[in-house]
Amino acid sequence: MRSNMKIIVDNKIPYIQSSLSLLDAETVYLDGSAISSDDVRDADVLIIRTRTRCNAQLLEGSRVKLILTATIGYDHLDTDYLHRAGIRWYNCPGCNASSVAQYIECTLLNMSHDFCLSLSEMTIGIVGCGHVGSRVADVARRYGMNVLICDPLLNHPDFVPLSTLERDADIITFHVPLTHEGLHATYHLADSSFFDHLQRCPFIINTSRGAVVDNTSLLHALDGGKVRQAIIDTWENEPRISLPLLNKVYIGTPHIAGYSADGKVNADNMVLSQLCAFYHLPSLPPIYPPSLPSPVADESNPLCFYNPLTDSEALKCSPTDFEYLRGHYPLRRESFSSTSSK
Repeated sequence: MRSNMKIIVDNKIPYIQSSLSLLDAETVYLDGSAISSDDVRDADVLIIRTRTRCNAQLLEGSRVKLILTATIGYDHLDTDYLHRAGIRWYNCPGCNASSVAQYIECTLLNMSHDFCLSLSEMTIGIVGCGHVGSRVADVARRYGMNVLICDPLLNHPDFVPLSTLERDADIITFHVPLTHEGLHATYHLADSSFFDHLQRCPFIINTSRGAVVDNTSLLHALDGGKVRQAIIDTWENEPRISLPLLNKVYIGTPHIAGYSADGKVNADNMVLSQLCAFYHLPSLPPIYPPSLPSPVADESNPLCFYNPLTDSEALKCSPTDFEYLRGHYPLRRESFSSTSSK
């Protein structure tokens, strides 16, 4: 790495600053949504999240050679342009899978209590069985739920088509990337036709990408009794989300399902590993998440570690603070341990 190497970092990525300070590089921390072409013109590396759109408009004429996004998703990256420009990029697949699974588990427990449901008597349909979906399936099976999985890309003999979920599922949860092209494009996968074909008035959960679920059609489905209730963490047009939909859903959170400290640290370590590998640097010491300030009341109860209803109440009370709530998210752990178990 050159002594005049410059790294631009989204200032909302936690825990990473001390490790980057060990490098012989200029490191600049900026608001990810406000990073401009002027900011990156003399930068070599970008370490970002989903709020930085990396395309020709941002990068043309810069010296950027490496983009690291501390996220599972990468639809904010114009990968075609990056390939043409010779800019390498890496995401962090699976970094927050257990965090999203925690969000789903705690949501299921709340649903069971608030709607008098017996989870072991319910069928959950999981759309997408990658890093996150497979963890969610494990959670559901642990509670004795009947699990149906739809993922045509994996071509597993036990998986089912979406039409089976539309017919048989009491809960349908989405865990797919956002894609716009191809036979299995996921943009508006849950559209008006999908909602019209639902047979069991299910709960709908979306923690993947906002546009996987057509938010307008979901609102109509809730109003029309096709959907019993909805749990939405990812929204179309974030942070300018649909207030009528927010007011209608059971749980509405500001895109924080994967925001446990454990998941964030996993992403940090993956980003640093890719950075060192790209520049042939010695590995940096691993980062560990901070400990909780005090033991939880009952370590066997997931809701003692996290309750998504708290995040939902905060967003519903102040929906214009969507980005603030994400950027100032409180410490959340998946266990009491001071070290990551991933």
